[in-house]
Amino acid sequence: MPHTQPGRLGSSNGCDAVADPALSAFAAELPRLADGQSRAPWSWRRGQVTAVLALLCTTVLLLHRRIPDGPGRPARLVESFLPWMGAAVLSLLLIALVRRSATALVAVLLPAVTWVSLFGGTLADKRGTGGDLTVVSHNVGDADPDPAGRALAASGADVLGLEELTDANVPAYERVLADAYPYHHVVGTVGLWSRRPLRDVRPVPIMAWTRALGATVETPKGPVVVFVAHLPSVRVRPAEGFTTNWRDHAVVRLADAVHRAPERRRILMGDFNGSLDDRGLTPVTSVMRSAQQVAGAGFGFTWPAALPVVRIDHVFTQGVDPVAAWTLPRTGSDHRPVAASVNL
Repeated sequence: MPHTQPGRLGSSNGCDAVADPALSAFAAELPRLADGQSRAPWSWRRGQVTAVLALLCTTVLLLHRRIPDGPGRPARLVESFLPWMGAAVLSLLLIALVRRSATALVAVLLPAVTWVSLFGGTLADKRGTGGDLTVVSHNVGDADPDPAGRALAASGADVLGLEELTDANVPAYERVLADAYPYHHVVGTVGLWSRRPLRDVRPVPIMAWTRALGATVETPKGPVVVFVAHLPSVRVRPAEGFTTNWRDHAVVRLADAVHRAPERRRILMGDFNGSLDDRGLTPVTSVMRSAQQVAGAGFGFTWPAALPVVRIDHVFTQGVDPVAAWTLPRTGSDHRPVAASVNL
């Protein structure tokens, strides 16, 4: 066995290697690492950038409605993904802990508390059981080669509201849903299928072509007006930014039609191409309740279906009490179906 001199490392081939000074230094540090003595102490001087970013997050959370809605609609984009500010806050918290910055840690508490006050209730499970009427809304996707009719029928809903119907896929839905839903009407690209009789079915003119309809559903506890709508799409374009004009105009017309409905009990469902925090949906959200917000569990993101990051499909109610709301499993569409049960 080769002789190993002090301060040197022996090698299998008999050659001597000079000891690594860094290794020796690390060995000397081991006792201090074990005692936590090598950590930098908490400081009020570090973390000013993190603190500024935390204050910016707080400002956005509290005052997002006051962000100017200028060209490109940047405020709408921020509002659509507002719940994800929680991820930014968590990242800042980790930075504050790693850097052991007292300044940053205190600053991050502000957006953390603000986020919890805004969205903490949404995370709670508020779903109950029962309900006099269950509805399901689904943008079925005009390019879906495998219509989701059977999955929707298996949901047990009393009323189905379908969006993005076409001449090609309507016959498939009519065939699959005929036994469970003897009453149905299709107007333009939207349709209603119901276990209960429908009357006063009429298109709702929210835009140049028909993408909304209303009908009265006869239930054992009296009539309920049900609307299904598919608002114009929102696009992000380099030259124009976040384009919402068509959708915003359609929301106003839709809210007016709901307001003029003869029955006091109203349900509005569909693809709104906007989140609850989007100021463009205020004509609806200011007078109707989101079933998911009242009786759901979590944010219930619906789009894109493969990995949902935003909820743009909704069930709104007025004059009825949501009991439970949930998101159904993915179908072949790029949206996930949403469901809600209500007491009449």
